[in-house]
Amino acid sequence: MMRIELILPLWIAGGAAIGGVLRYWCSGIIARSIGETFPWGTMFVNVTGSLLIGLLAELTGPDGRILMGSAYRQFLMVGVFGGFTTFSSWSLQTLNLVQDGEWLLAGANIVLSVGLCLLGVWLGHMAGVMINR
Repeated sequence: MMRIELILPLWIAGGAAIGGVLRYWCSGIIARSIGETFPWGTMFVNVTGSLLIGLLAELTGPDGRILMGSAYRQFLMVGVFGGFTTFSSWSLQTLNLVQDGEWLLAGANIVLSVGLCLLGVWLGHMAGVMINR
């Protein structure tokens, strides 16, 4: 077995730990600032993570401006950004809103999160395209 096959999962796990701590920190700050009635902190990390992964994918892709090895790219995209974004948390918070009868907030969370994350990944991609020129 090649050395990278043994070490890469550890780097990805380390990246996920970094992303998880960043998620905890960012969503906590936002929740304390704005309140916890609506999951703004989770939405922020999901949209920001989508923007950053779109940017990194474009900048480090085959036609990208930044040459990055596959292992570093996986560390960032799978590890850090995978640990940073919170789809499972988002799903649970949406379910909790539904169970609490907060149908309007649950619907807003679904529409805003999906729409803004798609917008974020597209904006990151477009920023990468512009930087690559």
